[in-house]
Amino acid sequence: MTPGSEGTSGGSGRTSPPRIAFFFNAQAHQLLHGITTAEALAIGWDVRVDILSSTQINLDLARQVVLPEHRHLLHFELIGSPLARWIAARQKSVVPPKLLTLWAVRKRLNQYDAIALPERTSILLRSLGVKHPKFIHIDHGAGDRAAGFDKRIALFDFALMAGEKHRRRLLEEGLVREDNSAMVGYPKFDAADRLRDPDWSPFADRKPVILYNPHFSRELGSWATHGGDVVRHIVECGRYNLIVAPHVRLCDSPAGRAAAEAIFGPFRSAPGVYLDMGSQRSIDMTYTSMADIYLGDVSSQVYEFLRTPRPCVFINNDGRAWRDDPNYAHWRFGPVIDNSKEIVAALDEAVSGHGAYAAIQAEAFADTFGTTDANSSRRAAAAIAGFMGVAPRG
Repeated sequence: MTPGSEGTSGGSGRTSPPRIAFFFNAQAHQLLHGITTAEALAIGWDVRVDILSSTQINLDLARQVVLPEHRHLLHFELIGSPLARWIAARQKSVVPPKLLTLWAVRKRLNQYDAIALPERTSILLRSLGVKHPKFIHIDHGAGDRAAGFDKRIALFDFALMAGEKHRRRLLEEGLVREDNSAMVGYPKFDAADRLRDPDWSPFADRKPVILYNPHFSRELGSWATHGGDVVRHIVECGRYNLIVAPHVRLCDSPAGRAAAEAIFGPFRSAPGVYLDMGSQRSIDMTYTSMADIYLGDVSSQVYEFLRTPRPCVFINNDGRAWRDDPNYAHWRFGPVIDNSKEIVAALDEAVSGHGAYAAIQAEAFADTFGTTDANSSRRAAAAIAGFMGVAPRG
């Protein structure tokens, strides 16, 4: 039988269920955007769902997220290139070289009816001869920056979107059409809610907790130019506890980890400071859920923080004229500072003046995610099943 000869419709004479791969070829934080959708698809529809990854870290996390009673419905497999994994180990990199992995798995992936991806690099599979499967784009962020509206999204056959904000902009930029996309909510909420311990805290006292969550980019993020001074001013103030948890991509390479450690490491033993350079808690919404105040720059995690509207402060790293720039729409949610010396006053202003921002935050959250109910994963699964013409189970 040739790859995919069964067809893609439950009513087209199929002799076996269609095969859909959820392929995770990047860091673990992206897995949380797709794994509960894969689980819901396997539960509710007549389809074989395979969880494939180039790293064992991703597969272990996938099994941790999926409920024990459902794991037998999914097939988990490490795929890729032993050479790529050897290179990653030598370079102390979290993810094996993506292009080498894609070359190694191209024939295997061509056997599927569809491949769901939470990143865009792997769409290169098409140019490597993977012609049979439909490619499904899984939204893996909620931010405003142009990176979330990558031109490569237009190369996918179907795209999932969290809410109206992404739907509107993707349609305007011609990256999706009404008939090849679906607005489903934010499945990461479902996955993260299963993982984190809501009672955990690194602090014994009850001081307000600030989450400092700089973006990984040296140019866009505030950590390289402002990070050390910001932390120092907050520590010297003494009225707040502080979690420093940069975006995990900052610390997924030796160079990034060394840079972050050089800036933040000296504060590791400072009173009221907790550093996280890339643990599971930095991706499972532990910090965005527990913090009282968000301090950041351009990371999309601010929208996850606003699941419950709370005070925010933003650091303008390069004196950008941001007010009419849609890539910085989230800077409407609280005070924006240009100088680290302003940080304590801005934090106090964000707390005392939160009433002026709360309605804007709630409106933007609703525009971004549409809903916060627990059915996003099932809606995403239903959208994929509808696109593929897959029949519900029994």
